[in-house]
Amino acid sequence: MLASRLKALKHPLAQKLIELAIKKHSNLCLSLDVTKSAHFIEIVAELGPYLAMLKTHIDILEDFTPEFLLQLQALAAKHQFFIFEDRKFADIGHTAQLQYQQGIYRIASWADFITCHALPGPGMLQALAQIGVPRHRAAFLVVEMSAAGHLLDAHYQDAALTLLRQHPEFMAGVIAQHRFPNTESWLYCMPGVNLQAEGDGIGQQYRTPLAAMRAGADILIVGRGLYQAKDRVAEAKRYLDACAEFI
Repeated sequence: MLASRLKALKHPLAQKLIELAIKKHSNLCLSLDVTKSAHFIEIVAELGPYLAMLKTHIDILEDFTPEFLLQLQALAAKHQFFIFEDRKFADIGHTAQLQYQQGIYRIASWADFITCHALPGPGMLQALAQIGVPRHRAAFLVVEMSAAGHLLDAHYQDAALTLLRQHPEFMAGVIAQHRFPNTESWLYCMPGVNLQAEGDGIGQQYRTPLAAMRAGADILIVGRGLYQAKDRVAEAKRYLDACAEFI
């Protein structure tokens, strides 16, 4: 049950996310990869009531404008969900800071959560924390991916978890496919959740909501299986029903 996770979680934003998931009876994070702003906003307006979090890849929008962000933030406030930009930062600290708060996207100004790779080491996490912590933002560390053949082996995962523990002020949890020992204090977001498909033919591997929850997921990241459905609301309810016993 998600309620049992609250006391264990360290980061206040992770706690707020789980509190919201309990309140809305939903631990769904929609990974919305569409390229037109109007289409994006249409889907979010429809599915927002069923989401705990929305995951964006802001740089795939072909017609991005600052006005789009105002619409997105208004929907987040109306329907009560967190915004998560899956930027997967992986550069030297100075560059990562610029990517986080500058440029046309100004991610730090609107994204509650971001993702980071551990590859650059502690300097980048420190640099991002300098930007994010004063704004009450947080990050998920990518420890494991849903892509077949990914190179994040056991040695990398051990090193990543060491970095995670060194930055409790900014790191809210991990992106992973299963739970690791002695990580109860961290939120687990699991991508690649789909009720129907087993893969997409280009590396993505899927698992059912029930399988993900049994593997230790706190938040289910669902993409095409939800937003490409003919009846998106009905499909969202199917996902929620599939893991209702855990929420």
